[in-house]
Amino acid sequence: MTKQILGFVLSAMLFALGGSAQAQQPAKIPRIGFLVAVSPSATAARTEAYRQGLRELGYLEGKNIVIESRYAEGKLDRLPALAAELVRLKVEIIVSAAPTVTRPVKEATKTIPIVMAFDDDPVGNGFITSLARPGGNITGLSNLSPEISGKQLELLKEIVPKLARVAVLGTSTRPGNTQSLKEIEIAAGVFGVKAQYVDVQDSKAIETAFREARKGRADAVLVFGGPVFNSRRKQLVDLAVGNRLPAIYPRQEFVEEGGLMTYGPSVTDLFRRAATYVDKILKGRAPADLPVEQPKKFEFLVNLIAAKQIGLTIPPNVLARADRVIR
Repeated sequence: MTKQILGFVLSAMLFALGGSAQAQQPAKIPRIGFLVAVSPSATAARTEAYRQGLRELGYLEGKNIVIESRYAEGKLDRLPALAAELVRLKVEIIVSAAPTVTRPVKEATKTIPIVMAFDDDPVGNGFITSLARPGGNITGLSNLSPEISGKQLELLKEIVPKLARVAVLGTSTRPGNTQSLKEIEIAAGVFGVKAQYVDVQDSKAIETAFREARKGRADAVLVFGGPVFNSRRKQLVDLAVGNRLPAIYPRQEFVEEGGLMTYGPSVTDLFRRAATYVDKILKGRAPADLPVEQPKKFEFLVNLIAAKQIGLTIPPNVLARADRVIR
């Protein structure tokens, strides 16, 4: 009888110890892939906005989440291999930092959820079925807002009251380009401005575009978004200054490189909001059921150093509306 009681006590102790050890096992920490086409320094503000978004939701890197970051350093041919590497790591989610990144990630996996930090036209690019119902393993944010082009032309008209001709630089094969051009044509009619569209298919055509602008006697330049222009920001800015042409650009990075003005969606805000998709997916939501959201925050930046270089005075009422002025 004593042996039976002793055996029972030992069994209970072993069971309790086993249960305690099992309870003390750390929960699995989710690993999130983060794939970027450029260098860490080129996207530092966006990356920090994304991480800030995660912190706001209670995710602390190294404690309850791991971020597997990969950078192509501007070598786009490296993206497929980097995407495949993240898939092999079996990350729970891959956050794509640009449209040029989303495509190789999409080709690398049809099962791992993909969150677009931003995309110019995710439907047109074939990444999702619709904004409301993405339908696959991709969701996230879109920065498509063609109506912005009309506002950009209005701002050019305000700083150049005698504006008669504007050269519009775009890439016809880029999704969203046609819609933006239609908005420009409508606004040009309202403001009595002649819009000269110049198609720029690759970086070699940028200098040619400015020659065309001079030939067309352009008073200013309006630059659409797209990989061709994003990869040649400094060249665009230098050509605009060299030709003494007021120019408005699609993103703040152009102004930080020395460009005159930008008005458009806040990409850093989109990256911050990308964290909310990571959170929802980790909590069990399917990408197919998470609507793709559009921009909520827009930024207007002015560079007074650039204005001085081309002998332009920015009206006080325009400066008063700027979110940031570089002096």
